[in-house]
Amino acid sequence: MIENKNIFITGGAGFIASTLIGRLIAANKVTVYDDFRRDALHNKPFVNHPNLTIIKGDVLNLELLRKSMKGAEIVVHCAGIAGIDTVIKKPTETIRVNMIGTANVLESAKELKNLQRLIDFSTSEVFGQSAFRAEENDTTHIGAVGEARWTYAVSKLAAEHLTTAYNQEFGMPTVTLRPFNIYGPGQVGEGAMMIFIQRALKNEEIQIHGDGNQIRAWCYIDDFIDGLMRVIKNPNAVGESFNIGNARAVLTIYGLAQTVVRVLASSSRIRFARKEYADVELRVPSVAKAREMIGFKAKVDLDEGIRRTAEFFRSRI
Repeated sequence: MIENKNIFITGGAGFIASTLIGRLIAANKVTVYDDFRRDALHNKPFVNHPNLTIIKGDVLNLELLRKSMKGAEIVVHCAGIAGIDTVIKKPTETIRVNMIGTANVLESAKELKNLQRLIDFSTSEVFGQSAFRAEENDTTHIGAVGEARWTYAVSKLAAEHLTTAYNQEFGMPTVTLRPFNIYGPGQVGEGAMMIFIQRALKNEEIQIHGDGNQIRAWCYIDDFIDGLMRVIKNPNAVGESFNIGNARAVLTIYGLAQTVVRVLASSSRIRFARKEYADVELRVPSVAKAREMIGFKAKVDLDEGIRRTAEFFRSRI
């Protein structure tokens, strides 16, 4: 249980962060700092909670960020440019927000008098195009320079190095998380799971880019939030990085589409379309470190996660 803390969350209006707030808001003071390009917060039941403070701001605005963060004891840095379509269209902004924005968060947090934890969100994409049972200390492989997709992974990896440097040089209590394909109720943006479920609920055609053989491990949001809460509370997590995902829920993209159609008893047809960008062909984590050091274990299986997610989106159709 986390209680009586001042918690500052960048990107707090996003899917993962707004779900985290639901776990924290009753017993803590939470400040959301977000530019609201994506907004999963507005329809949450706690959006007007007296413990919640909302500040519209950009992580590139160091002065406002520093001022807004004052008094925080826990900082969760979720803000960043993400989503393959956005990254490809805006690679320069992706690098600036993910690298400079993280530098601004760390520099602002360095001034806090009672900082107990800073969580930096990285990405499973730091493992490149192929990663099977990837461990946290495995060598990272990024794609070719000039391929816009990899600007996201490069910027997140640079932010990881910087976060670790602040821990080693200044003793800042940092933790890095690498999420592996998180999905669930409230998801916004460009996620395959969300799109497949929404289209299946309407019995609309589901489009797959490429041959559909790309392999992913799918982690339900409640499991991910459990891992996140554990690294906030557990002193063993400080100075470490963790893969957080569900290594048992592994499917190809085509298999995922078929599973969504089956579970939801949908009549959607599946169609293949040309892939215009570099893709990750294999991405499955090892979560042994998270299990051994912080007691993390994903519990929600894929069929159940799809059903819960569909219930949320069905109510909004």
